[in-house]
Amino acid sequence: MSLNTAEKQKLINTYQTHGTDTGSVEVQVAMLSERITKLSEHLQSNKHDFSSRQGLLKMIGQRKRLLNYVRDKSEVRFNELITKLGIRG
Repeated sequence: MSLNTAEKQKLINTYQTHGTDTGSVEVQVAMLSERITKLSEHLQSNKHDFSSRQGLLKMIGQRKRLLNYVRDKSEVRFNELITKLGIRG
């Protein structure tokens, strides 16, 4: 359910805004989205895993707050990010 180092590095390289960027909002949202996807797949087969469900809801809330921050700063960056990730804004 967590991301290994290779997956994290791949996401960072895909969504970074400059060469040494590892923690921009785009990178954080991409990592959260990947973790949400993996955890959603886990919960499909483990319906009674309520603690993981609670963690999933917290991650979704964190991603929503980050997306709201990006939308407030730049509508263009927000639209690019949600189309790149394939999520609803």
